[in-house]
Amino acid sequence: MLRCGMGERPTILLADDEEAITAELQPFLERAGFAVLVARDGEAALAASLASDPDLIVLDVLMPGLDGREVLRRLRAGGRFNPVVLLTQVGAAGERAMALEEGADDYLNKPFDRRTAAW
Repeated sequence: MLRCGMGERPTILLADDEEAITAELQPFLERAGFAVLVARDGEAALAASLASDPDLIVLDVLMPGLDGREVLRRLRAGGRFNPVVLLTQVGAAGERAMALEEGADDYLNKPFDRRTAAW
């Protein structure tokens, strides 16, 4: 469940270093009624997460600097429990299990069909 107040649009932090991903998803999510913040690397994602307290965080696993899993670990270690979805091109079952054990709420493999993703 998203935590936004009455009349507010829920905020999604979308962190991915692939501009093609953010360029497609940001307007799609905005048209769906979300406010979208974009971060291009792990450090920016962590800073934006702490500054804006988004309702949902979508993290690419492989980003420059801090990777998405490290951002997730730091958020959880700091007591932040915003819902987090990890995006990755690595589809191994062990990778998914490890991410969920570290506190991810869901895991989505790239490429994906944005029309069928359960945002």
